[in-house]
Amino acid sequence: MRKDIHNSNIPVRCKSCEVRHKGICGALRADELQALSAHTRLVNHEAGDELAGEKMPAESYATVIRGVVKLTKTLEDGRQQIVGLQFAPDLLGRLNADENAVSVEAASDVNLCRIPKVALERMVKSNPALAERLMTQTLRELDIARDWMVTLGRKTAAEKVASFLLLIATHLDPEATGDRRQFDLPLSRADIADFLGLTIETVSRQMSKLKAEGIIGIVANRHIHVPKLSKLKAFCGS
Repeated sequence: MRKDIHNSNIPVRCKSCEVRHKGICGALRADELQALSAHTRLVNHEAGDELAGEKMPAESYATVIRGVVKLTKTLEDGRQQIVGLQFAPDLLGRLNADENAVSVEAASDVNLCRIPKVALERMVKSNPALAERLMTQTLRELDIARDWMVTLGRKTAAEKVASFLLLIATHLDPEATGDRRQFDLPLSRADIADFLGLTIETVSRQMSKLKAEGIIGIVANRHIHVPKLSKLKAFCGS
């Protein structure tokens, strides 16, 4: 049985971590946290910072503590496509990969816990609970990606925008509860349009319709208020 956080000899940085229990570190004992924390470092990045380059050597992993990270793929002619978003407590990086499959950029200001590649991979080999936690997270991300394929391939423009807002509302703050949410959009209108396969004008028009219906409130173009998640979900076509 694992010791309670207040009675165990865990690192100070881990005690104050807002997502430890829900992230990969939730599978570790106090002594394992001590061993891993000797290699980790907390870093902050501003929106727009590049965190990892596509096809560049993979040197570390990182747990998202706060904020939103966007993943992009680049074609040979320079065109880019946003292929995913990651939130706390997601792990950035693909286990045992020698190079990054995507470019990783801070969509908002983010806090990360960086873990050297060698240190995490060594611990995974000797810790079945950690390996299982990583597998569970990978499968969850796969389910999200499959759901998003349906969104992009079959949903109307209105349903796509509603689905995007629901994604942000339900993932931005892992501690949020209840049927109300408030958040700042982590992506620009152009990025949202890119992510959804729509035009900027269509995104703005559909958000205005959601506001007119009372499904969301919009303040200063970026701050979103969702009075009832259930009403927003009903507009997603799921």
